[in-house]
Amino acid sequence: MSLLLKNRGAILLLMLNIFLVFTGVGLVIPIMPTYMTELHISGSLVGMLVAAFSVTQLLFSPLAGRLSDTLGRKKLIVAGMLVFAASEWLFGAVSSPWLLFVSRMLGGVGAALIMPSVMAYAADMTTVEERATGMGFINAAITTGFIIGPGIGGYLAEFGMRVPFYAAAGAGVFSAIITILVLPESLASKAKKTASSDAANQALAPAAAKQPGVVSQMTHSYREPYFLSLIIVFVMSFGLANYETIFGLFVDHKFAFTPKDIAFIITFGSIAGAVVQATVFGRILNRFGEKAVISFCLLMAGLFILLTLFVHTYLLIVAVTFIVFLSIDILRPAIGTQMSKMAQEQQGYVAGLNSAFTSLGNIAGPIVAGLLFDVNLNFPYISAAIILILCFFLSLRAGKGRSRQTNTM
Repeated sequence: MSLLLKNRGAILLLMLNIFLVFTGVGLVIPIMPTYMTELHISGSLVGMLVAAFSVTQLLFSPLAGRLSDTLGRKKLIVAGMLVFAASEWLFGAVSSPWLLFVSRMLGGVGAALIMPSVMAYAADMTTVEERATGMGFINAAITTGFIIGPGIGGYLAEFGMRVPFYAAAGAGVFSAIITILVLPESLASKAKKTASSDAANQALAPAAAKQPGVVSQMTHSYREPYFLSLIIVFVMSFGLANYETIFGLFVDHKFAFTPKDIAFIITFGSIAGAVVQATVFGRILNRFGEKAVISFCLLMAGLFILLTLFVHTYLLIVAVTFIVFLSIDILRPAIGTQMSKMAQEQQGYVAGLNSAFTSLGNIAGPIVAGLLFDVNLNFPYISAAIILILCFFLSLRAGKGRSRQTNTM
């Protein structure tokens, strides 16, 4: 019997925990316009609120990973769920902008505690052959949470603006209790499986100790052949975070859309993109290649973000948003596939850089979008479109450079 089947209950509980966290991240998107009005806060403050989550997650993730290896996966997961529940309750209960910041930063800490522990737990409880499947389940839960979070937030907001956050807090506490009662610690199991390889690990320890930190890796990444792909990762994350952060405020101010309207548009676009990822993405990539798909998606995302400024009906907003999300949802795995092929034996190293550049985009995008929104509500989308289209031309030029290099080899 495979380890994955034997531990399917534990994997399902991990999926529930990570699903709740990333659902909570998306809850705020359709509700922020109302919060903005009620609390008299500016667009720049909204952008910084969204970025605060990514900042603390980025800062605390390395520490959380080390604590997971020393204290155990279960303790970190339970602690993360309780911190997440506290952050959701606080966001619903307070009316002070600085306490909203505390809430979002706590949410980032909670995500930082949970993410590495969940991933490590899945690795502990699967064989090497089953690992991709186990990680696939976890990533599916993350994606699903991102997709339906705005939808749940918009529909629960019909019962009150603060109801979605109280519901998320309650779900977080419930999940923490179930985790305490049901989930076994996986670190002891892993120690038993790896006891025979201690000598090999000790031999590799000096090399591992010399691994540079994330900041050092990022500052020296310009020397790598995949640096342009990292720039595209940053631009993509920047553009999508820019688009999503301001989308609710944009349609609220311009068209007086309700949280339910906003939730439907974002959820529809996200689900459609996920369906394409799961069905025809592989065929698209095999037919056209990563370079062509990346360039085309950058162009389409830039043009349709710009087109958002010129449509005036609900159905056209839905259609334009669908194309933007579809472009981004194809672009993200296309870049990941391209970088994976270029990484060769540096898969973990490149994956870490990919995550770091994504986090930077998730931090910078909302901050810039909020500042520009206060100047003019159209400016965030104009800036995002310009950056994406410039990156499209950069990807074309780089593609030609790589082709010439290949031909001369």
